[in-house]
Amino acid sequence: MARALGVGGVFFRSQDPAALCAWYKKWLGVEAAAPYGAMFQPGDVPAGGLTVWSPFPHDTSYFGDSGQAFMINLMVDDVRAALAQAREGGAQVIDKIEDHDYGTFGWFVDPDGNRVELWQPKGDVPETSSGGSEPGA
Repeated sequence: MARALGVGGVFFRSQDPAALCAWYKKWLGVEAAAPYGAMFQPGDVPAGGLTVWSPFPHDTSYFGDSGQAFMINLMVDDVRAALAQAREGGAQVIDKIEDHDYGTFGWFVDPDGNRVELWQPKGDVPETSSGGSEPGA
C-alpha cells in the first residue's frame, strides 16, 4: 500500500500573497516570495523538530476566534524573540507562552488574520506529542 511520507506543503488563501510573503520574510526570516512561498529543507529542521498532522475537533478554540479551519505551526529557534519581531511588525501577539517537555509554544495573528503557532523544539520529541496543549481528535 502507498503511504504518506510527510507534509509536502501548506497552501492557503491570502488577499495579497506578495505582501504576506514580504511580511513573513521581514519579521520571521521566512525566505518566501509569491507565487510559490517558502521551501524548508529537511536539513534545516532543528534537532527534535518534526511535522505534525493532527485533525482537531470542529469546535476547537485552539486556532483562535477567527473561525479559521487550519492553523500553521512554524518551528523557530527562539519563540520569545520571534514573537517580539512579529509584534514589532504589527501582528497581534497572544500574551501566553507554554513550555512543555517537547518544546516552547507561542502564538500570534498575522496581517491576514491567521492565528499562527510558533514552536521552539527541545531535543528529543516524544512520539505521541501533537503540539501545544490541546490534543487533536
